[in-house]
Amino acid sequence: MPSKHVKLIARPFPEDVASLTIVLDAIVSAACCRSREPSGTPILADYETVLNHMINSNISRRTALRILTSTAAASVLPTATLADNENKTGLGLVVYCARFRREFLRRKNKDFDLYAPRTFLDYCRNLGAGGMQCSLGVLDRDEARALRASANEHNLYIEAIVRLPKDKADVNRFDAEMKTAVAVGAKAARTTIIPGRRYEYFDSLEMFKEYETRGRILLERGAPIAEKHRMPIAVENHKDHRADQRVALFEHISSEYVGACVDTGNSFALLEDPIVTVEALAPWAHSVHLKDQALQLYEDGFLLADIPLGQGGLDLKRMVRILKKTKPDVHFSLELITRDPLKVPCLAEKYWTTFPNLPARDLARTLRYVRQHAADNLQYISKLTPAEQLAREDANVRESLDYARDTLGI
Repeated sequence: MPSKHVKLIARPFPEDVASLTIVLDAIVSAACCRSREPSGTPILADYETVLNHMINSNISRRTALRILTSTAAASVLPTATLADNENKTGLGLVVYCARFRREFLRRKNKDFDLYAPRTFLDYCRNLGAGGMQCSLGVLDRDEARALRASANEHNLYIEAIVRLPKDKADVNRFDAEMKTAVAVGAKAARTTIIPGRRYEYFDSLEMFKEYETRGRILLERGAPIAEKHRMPIAVENHKDHRADQRVALFEHISSEYVGACVDTGNSFALLEDPIVTVEALAPWAHSVHLKDQALQLYEDGFLLADIPLGQGGLDLKRMVRILKKTKPDVHFSLELITRDPLKVPCLAEKYWTTFPNLPARDLARTLRYVRQHAADNLQYISKLTPAEQLAREDANVRESLDYARDTLGI
């Protein structure tokens, strides 16, 4: 069982956020596995003691709460109730925002999974996030009821992540997952329909068209189930379709329960103006993946890097205004994957394999945009130690939640 206490070190905590996060994780890591030290001595300090010790080290209470609830302490200490305080934002988290945090906790306790729906919802609440987008699987009635009650109590939203049925034999599995989504009060079920990044995964236009057809069939198979349960399917623009292609697909399906999970950054990799993407998909939006992108040219094209909101080259304020005006009730979820920059090799021949008719002006506009918004703050995560990777991920999430609340009004 996770411990409710941790032992403090005698010396003051460091004042910089990255070092403080690393030290705090080191302090609480043992508590993921045991509640007492090998000698049998109880582990001593409770949540408020740790918090006060941090504040005494010249860390503000607001900063201390942010750091404490996003580190391992969020899972091993008695949690603070942050849902109703001034730090809360309406921006939720997609589970992919916490990959290093999940791995860290699993190294301490192999049976602990941060991505378990109730656990991840608590994690989001502790950070002051507005909800979660998470794979729910199939929950029994009591589990679903408890998850829904927790979300309602703390005014949090839930969105599911689902896989569309791959064939007729898989329909029952999908039906059960959608039934669970309804039972927990989910607002939408996010999915994808075409694998990989279009310019990397496919070796020919014919191959892309084959998988495009498969994706359409997946959606045609899933749509009646979404309609039966009145649970919207939100299909992410996942570096696969450009906006006009995705809108044409939605028009073909022609269901109020099939629409978009609007990703604000992905389609830039397909040489699409981000504002054009948002404007085209907004009327179909059932969900939003909010992200910013740091940009930089390289010899074969440009680099696309997830970065905390407000620190990249995208006009997030305008995007949020468009989406709120078009779909006032849509929820925004942060999808920030802490990783090395992605290469978009738009000057290499293979990139154009599945884009036979893409206008040269789109390439010119995109490269001009990258040049005008070139950044030097791209994060090279693979060069960091595991502790530094974890600290960077935590900081990315904290900074994004703050920006969403303070600047975007979410």
